[in-house]
Amino acid sequence: MSDTAREYAPNYRQPPLHTRFRKGQSGNPRGRPRENLAALLAAALNEKVTVTENGERGQITKREAVIAQLVNKSAAAGTARDQDADRHAARRRKEGGAGTREKPVRPDRQGGRARADREVAP
Repeated sequence: MSDTAREYAPNYRQPPLHTRFRKGQSGNPRGRPRENLAALLAAALNEKVTVTENGERGQITKREAVIAQLVNKSAAAGTARDQDADRHAARRRKEGGAGTREKPVRPDRQGGRARADREVAP
């Protein structure tokens, strides 16, 4: 064998010429492909799930299941603000007042100021 044939023959630690990096180029120039968050979310939401609705089993997408749950919960429970208002109204009815309780006045104070007839130690 000649020296040139031996020089380019694939061997241990000597890969074939056509698979070697070109001069001035090395590694993976485009890099590892990144996963797109929007694509991952769309793929997850488009998966089918089996649900039982009104005694019948069927398959719907996760997207449809999430929307159905959201609508059902909001229709059944109302908003959190509505629930807080209902609790507040029930508490007022239970206390027997219109919700305007007067604060007890401390005898040593009048209108938030110390009384003038009380002696103050220097």
